[in-house]
Amino acid sequence: MRLFSLLAAFALLAGCASAQSGTVWRFDRLDHIGGVATHSEGKPHVIATGAGPAVQFDGIGDALFIDAHPLAGAATFTAEAIFRPEGGPFEQRWLHLAEIDPKTGADTGTRSLFEIRVVDGRWYLDAFTNGPGYNSAMMVPEKTFPIGPWYRVAMTYDGKVFRSYVDGVLQSEVPIAFQPQGPGHTSVGVRINKVNWFKGSVYEARFTPAALTPDAFLTLPDGLK
Repeated sequence: MRLFSLLAAFALLAGCASAQSGTVWRFDRLDHIGGVATHSEGKPHVIATGAGPAVQFDGIGDALFIDAHPLAGAATFTAEAIFRPEGGPFEQRWLHLAEIDPKTGADTGTRSLFEIRVVDGRWYLDAFTNGPGYNSAMMVPEKTFPIGPWYRVAMTYDGKVFRSYVDGVLQSEVPIAFQPQGPGHTSVGVRINKVNWFKGSVYEARFTPAALTPDAFLTLPDGLK
């Protein structure tokens, strides 16, 4: 009985570690991201950086479509990315997780996403989630950052509060009654319906079914600093 209890405890710990580890998507190719089938639109291309490859988008017609919603089923979550804004129009949606109706195959409108707003060579973050009973867009126009460097962004939900971060610094927070989103797909470089194109580059994203604290967020590789 004691051996069984020990084995059960180890299994529980292993399961917790797996739940915390998250899904990592490295943007180092165009046909598969994180082992998931990926489809290109336009001519996004792999570029060299000091920390390895990244994918660059032209802000006009470049996008990737990935056949997965990496946070489907998660009641709490952290979505993070390392990206570089490079100018372009005012409104740009660059990472869009969309739920699909399993009966019709159409997008339901339930979604989570990152956008930016570009003003006078600077940008600010828009972290957004929407679904039955909740709708929250977190923007703080006075918290802007220069175009050009690489940045870390994150949004989290801990069961009560939705939060957004840039480089580990809290940008905004709001309580919401979030409900887990269903399976679907992801667009990178554009909104899922192909508007609001992104001009910039994406290096990495990570999706974790738990609300991480800033000390556990992705770190910026030395070659991108």
